[in-house]
Amino acid sequence: MQTLGLSDSTPRTESRWRALLWPTIHNEGDFDYVTTQGFWICSIVAALTLALSAFNGSLALGAFDSAFFFLAGIGVRQRSRVAAISAFSSYLLSALVLQRFTGNGFGIVRIIFLALLFANIRGNWLSARWVIDPQSAVPLTRLNQTLGDKLSDQLPMFLWPKVRFVFYVIATLEIGLLLWSLFAPRAGG
Repeated sequence: MQTLGLSDSTPRTESRWRALLWPTIHNEGDFDYVTTQGFWICSIVAALTLALSAFNGSLALGAFDSAFFFLAGIGVRQRSRVAAISAFSSYLLSALVLQRFTGNGFGIVRIIFLALLFANIRGNWLSARWVIDPQSAVPLTRLNQTLGDKLSDQLPMFLWPKVRFVFYVIATLEIGLLLWSLFAPRAGG
């Protein structure tokens, strides 16, 4: 197992929380891990948003937000800086809007998700500095064995080229509406 690199006999120097919230990104494998994590975080946010909006009776707005976060997750998995920044910005702005109108915008779960979404931005920035020799670079193989592999590895490769520009429009609308909600005068005073 050690020869194949499947088991690591030396303990990791970073804690689980640090690996999750502020991972060390030195190679393609580290970056692949962060983008996969970003895909799943955005998918969880999309599912929770849809479920909560159906419960609150605002299904149309929830479906729009869910579509935005799901497409952002696909973009994050495909290493799009715009998608990573949009997902983080939208999640932060929605917390600020909730804080303004309800007083409960920031909870521990939201702060952890914000840190996870920020790790995607950081990973994209760090990987942009890498000097890669095209002749020696071997792209990572994306898995196709389980349903999770098909969702996080295969679906983004298939969908992102087709929905990228739709995502840009949705992201512009999402962030624009959140900014408007944040800075618009309150009704009645």
